[in-house]
Amino acid sequence: MSAPFLGLRTVIYYVTDLAAARDWYTKFLGIEPYFNEPFYVGFTVGGYELGLHPTAAPAEIQGKYATVYWGVEDVEAVYQNLLSAGATPYEKPENVGGDIVVAAVKDPWGNAVGIIYNPHFKVE
Repeated sequence: MSAPFLGLRTVIYYVTDLAAARDWYTKFLGIEPYFNEPFYVGFTVGGYELGLHPTAAPAEIQGKYATVYWGVEDVEAVYQNLLSAGATPYEKPENVGGDIVVAAVKDPWGNAVGIIYNPHFKVE
């Protein structure tokens, strides 16, 4: 039997303009990437990695099949900040049961960026 999964480590968004995406995420996240090369840019966000990978694929096919949700304390505020930074609406903030609230936007390269407030989830 193989070893169990250890949990989410890295999320990679594909972007058509790596330098512009690096700058956009640097500004929005408020942190510099820890890895910055012409073939990949990596940020450490709350103990996880957000990677940016260059692609020539059109935005219409990016972000359609999975949405990764990043934990936040205030979904509405972060959602509005993302829109102000140039993201476009994808899923408006919604309570999905109990105290759990989710929303999602599309970054300028068409990737779905989800945000979630879930008081029941604790990082160990």
